Amino acid sequence: MDLIDTKDILEQYYQKYHISNFAEEDPIQIPLAYTLKQDQEIAGLFAAVFAWGQRKTIIAKSKDLMHRMDNKPFDFICEATSSDLKQLIGFRHRTFNDTDLLYFVEFLHQVYKKYNSLEDLLFENKKNVYASLVDFKVLFESSENYAKRSGKHLSSPLNGSACKRLNMYYRWMVRDTGIDLGIWKKIKPKDLIIPLDVHVTRVAKELGLIKTEKADWKTAVELTSILAKFDSNDPVKYDFALFGLGVYKGEEM
Repeated sequence: MDLIDTKDILEQYYQKYHISNFAEEDPIQIPLAYTLKQDQEIAGLFAAVFAWGQRKTIIAKSKDLMHRMDNKPFDFICEATSSDLKQLIGFRHRTFNDTDLLYFVEFLHQVYKKYNSLEDLLFENKKNVYASLVDFKVLFESSENYAKRSGKHLSSPLNGSACKRLNMYYRWMVRDTGIDLGIWKKIKPKDLIIPLDVHVTRVAKELGLIKTEKADWKTAVELTSILAKFDSNDPVKYDFALFGLGVYKGEEM
């Protein structure tokens, strides 16, 4: 299959899956429920961090957390008292537990004391996604009261990780399409990296776009560069096509 045919297939499935009701079955509905930028950032980050396993469970757990935060995550992060924080005790999603949650809350509290937006932290003097992701984990793990076990919930390309969940989060925040939120302006859609999960990797290999099913940073960058030949301004839009082609053959992300 040549690249022209492949582009036609990807465009076809992008149009099929990039539709308004996509959010009805996807964790992106969690940040979409809010209008305040900081609420969207916080809700989106937790939904992305939780994004492994069945999507229904991811959505349910994300909604549970937002409920525990009184559905005002920014206010909760900034103003929660010791008594309020007790509402978070007992929360768990797979290996993410209330110890991790309390540390994330503390970390975000410190971020918003210094920055107006999580975007300002993640792209302060950062020129690309790689540098942002590396620094995100470094800052997260160097924050006061760091809970060592919590570091596993933020990946870094420095270790070769594809950083699927964080690249998905960045896609949500940067692309402005009516589905993705488009609230971050310090980075352009053309600079994003494809969120590389097992479905995207498998379908990309089946289409001849990549030669490996190894979901690592090198492969994510390679696939993104190939997709940029189809749309140089928005290569990760094809995440909808690749993911859709893969996930609807099974419900595991």
